[in-house]
Amino acid sequence: MEHTAHVSKTALPGVGTRYDLNTDSGRHISVVVHQDGRRIVAFHDLEDDDACKDSTPLAPHEATALSKLLMPDPVGHLHQHLEIDLVTEHIPITKRSPFAGRTLGSTQARARTGASIVAVLRRTDAVPSPTPDFRFALGDTLVVVGTREGVDAVAELITGG
Repeated sequence: MEHTAHVSKTALPGVGTRYDLNTDSGRHISVVVHQDGRRIVAFHDLEDDDACKDSTPLAPHEATALSKLLMPDPVGHLHQHLEIDLVTEHIPITKRSPFAGRTLGSTQARARTGASIVAVLRRTDAVPSPTPDFRFALGDTLVVVGTREGVDAVAELITGG
């Protein structure tokens, strides 16, 4: 019989979402998914569950790589444990991005991932509902809405991860 791990989900207003897992060996592991796409994996002290023993930040592409190492379908098992709803994340256009200087349409993000780029934040301006001919610039931040899997796929696509 396959064991099922219990994952709890806690909204962190203004920050993102925290996911907690208690392992069969009694360890408590947390993952905080920030609104900007960053993740922090935290390992809690065995003696004091509220105390964090160690943590490491993960960029979106690092989180994707780690999830692929841990499980071939990194989010499929979550469908059993978590209420599936839409998530929103901010994904930056960095020097590593293959889409700096290219158009939204060239990403084919919605067709490839099912998630939508609903706005672009540029310096002090916001561009809601960008059209397919909207050209991304280095430093832009994309506002992406979709399932966890879809948003993670857009992050990997945009960051070149």
